[in-house]
Amino acid sequence: MKKQRLNNSASLIAVLLTVALCSCSGNNSGKPQPPSFERKVVDTNPPSKPLSPEESIEKIQLPPGFHIELVASEPLIQEPVALCWDGNGKMYVAEMNTYMKDANATGEFEPTSRIKMLEDTDGDGKMDKSTVFIDSLVLPRTILAVGDQLLVGLTNVQHIWSYRDTNGDGKADEKKIVFRNDVLDVRNLEHQNGALYRNLDNWIYPSRDNLRYKYKNGMLQADTMIDNMIGQWGLTSDNYGRLFYSEAGPGLPAVQIQQMPAYGSLNFADQYTKDFTKPWPIIGTVDAQGGRDVLRPEDNTLKEFTSGCGQSIFRGDRLPKDMVGDYFIPEPVGRIIKRGKVINRDGKIYIEDAYQQKDWLASADMNFRPINTYTGPDGCFYIVDMYHGIIQESEWSKPGTYLGQIIAQKELYKTRGMGRIYRVVYDGLKPDTVKPNMLNEPSDKLITYLDHPNGWWRDNAQQLLTVRNDKTVVPALKKIATGEQANLSQKPGELARIHALWTLEGLDAMDKPTLIHALHDIDAQVRKTAVWISELYIKQNDEQVLDQLAKLKEDPSADVRIQLSLSLRSYKIKKAQAILKELLEANKNNEMMQFSYKTFTEAQKIKEIEEQRTKNLSAADRELVTNGATIYKQLCTTCHGEGGKGITIGGKEMPAPALAGSPRLRGDKIMNIQLMLYGLKGPVDGNNYPNTMPSMKSNDDKWIASVLSYVRNSSELGNKSSVVTEEEVKTVRANSPKDIPGGISLQLLEIFKLGRAEHSNWDKKR
Repeated sequence: MKKQRLNNSASLIAVLLTVALCSCSGNNSGKPQPPSFERKVVDTNPPSKPLSPEESIEKIQLPPGFHIELVASEPLIQEPVALCWDGNGKMYVAEMNTYMKDANATGEFEPTSRIKMLEDTDGDGKMDKSTVFIDSLVLPRTILAVGDQLLVGLTNVQHIWSYRDTNGDGKADEKKIVFRNDVLDVRNLEHQNGALYRNLDNWIYPSRDNLRYKYKNGMLQADTMIDNMIGQWGLTSDNYGRLFYSEAGPGLPAVQIQQMPAYGSLNFADQYTKDFTKPWPIIGTVDAQGGRDVLRPEDNTLKEFTSGCGQSIFRGDRLPKDMVGDYFIPEPVGRIIKRGKVINRDGKIYIEDAYQQKDWLASADMNFRPINTYTGPDGCFYIVDMYHGIIQESEWSKPGTYLGQIIAQKELYKTRGMGRIYRVVYDGLKPDTVKPNMLNEPSDKLITYLDHPNGWWRDNAQQLLTVRNDKTVVPALKKIATGEQANLSQKPGELARIHALWTLEGLDAMDKPTLIHALHDIDAQVRKTAVWISELYIKQNDEQVLDQLAKLKEDPSADVRIQLSLSLRSYKIKKAQAILKELLEANKNNEMMQFSYKTFTEAQKIKEIEEQRTKNLSAADRELVTNGATIYKQLCTTCHGEGGKGITIGGKEMPAPALAGSPRLRGDKIMNIQLMLYGLKGPVDGNNYPNTMPSMKSNDDKWIASVLSYVRNSSELGNKSSVVTEEEVKTVRANSPKDIPGGISLQLLEIFKLGRAEHSNWDKKR
């Protein structure tokens, strides 16, 4: 995938389309360092001929002790983009069978994609049975097993469906909508939601937009969050429920990692090092959309992230312990998987490259396309390799573009209809051979898995307990949450206590004695969890719980104090606000707490201002601005940033210019409309940006009018100008050149403007 430019968020994959004792909330810097090894560049201009799985495995470089095993390949699967397991360990794989069959994306939206169910019938770790679970789909992009159902999201629509096999033949025979949204998703397929992730807090999160869902009585109940999340392909969390997003378009390998999205979007420019944004491929990556500018001149290898996606925090128990809690993110254009050490310093999260000038995994097979990663039921690390020639949506790969030329030259369009799934294993550590059977086991048995060393088992046990809504296990859960052994084989560790607390929350069975006990647990992460859950009582102005929370103002853990500030600030309750005020005063030097509170209060002010301003607009204009705000936050923030201030994270240059306070945006309407219609190329005010804004002409007139009306008339962006109407866009579209391949330059826009002025000054008789 390539670097998308401007409003282009990512590559299919980026488009496209959790370990037990440590996590990012602990400081990983004291862990043993990974074994040393050398990066060896194999070929600066590699051939594109597809290889067999065995040949491809020989092309993969890993640190000493690690090796790759094939789990599945063609013909069992084709074009895999995502997978999940149900509670019995059956693997479901989403296939995008029509994705980029050629540079023009011919037949891309034909309903011929599928979801397969794969099974390992002899227990050797390799899938040997494949069944088409769902057929005739349009590019399935999100799958999530919930109980005995599979939740599925497709391209171009915003419904979420549930599929179920009711007769045991391996094929879905029951289908229903569990979340309905009749508005079509008109964004480029690279910019649509790329994940459904059920988190520790019992919410199901998408990678994009401002919704999250609770699964209740077989349906999804949506909750609207403060900000739009702008992650792309993939979503993951650590052992304690901290989410990790990524953005491929602007080359940001980790975003929104500081706080839960329900508290608003928050990023720091230094939350990961600049080195972490640099891939180190072992072959020339000549098919990078950015062309020669994004390649190292000495070996043709990709020098910056352009398509990071499918990230995961490793949470298994069958690989070295120093991997637990580390962050892994594939770069399918670079054919690498980067490994980062997640470090907590005073409650602020940092990610540092695990290696210097090399990556954890790198392949010399030009068709190796890692686009998703997971922790498996066997405690190992899983990789989804789409094994596809073209990994960039057609908007940036058409004939005449740099990438289009490379596609033709290397015949990348010929590699399709293939795909592999691998697992990474380690010498001396055997994968867990116990086959899950959770869907058929009683609830009191599921409770025992809450203390399992592999996060996959803990997560699925919690999920199934809450889906069943079996209240008979509540007494045992309360015992575990407060440190009693109950029916476990030993006294529960901190992770078991945390899962027990969240399971109680998911069963609507939390009580104050259990919560208050947890607020004073010996483990900081248990205390943090209890503060988080205490919001159930804060909103009710519960004096007893607020008194207990007040005792945590001086907790030795920054994580606990920060969570306390987050949980209190949204409730305009006198006692809650008094505790918060004391907390902020006592933590003036805590960057995370202070910056988070500052952004929260600023967002509240902006919201109030916007509400006042829209009151002064006509109903039609107000609708345009409101719709435009939604579009901007879903799409444009990927490159232009929240509030139009641009994006500066990890030491990278801004992917696109800032829009806040832009005189150009407040100025000539026709120029603004033409820029949207054609896309923008070349320098902007003397600055060259790594992203190129694509044409938006495929969107209708109202869509373009809405976006421009918002960016021209938003106090959040510091702009106050007239709205752009649908009729104005229609007129400009009809009276402007049909197409300007590659985008328009500001210089040419000015020439167009001059031409308009000259025409209007002419005597009508001439």
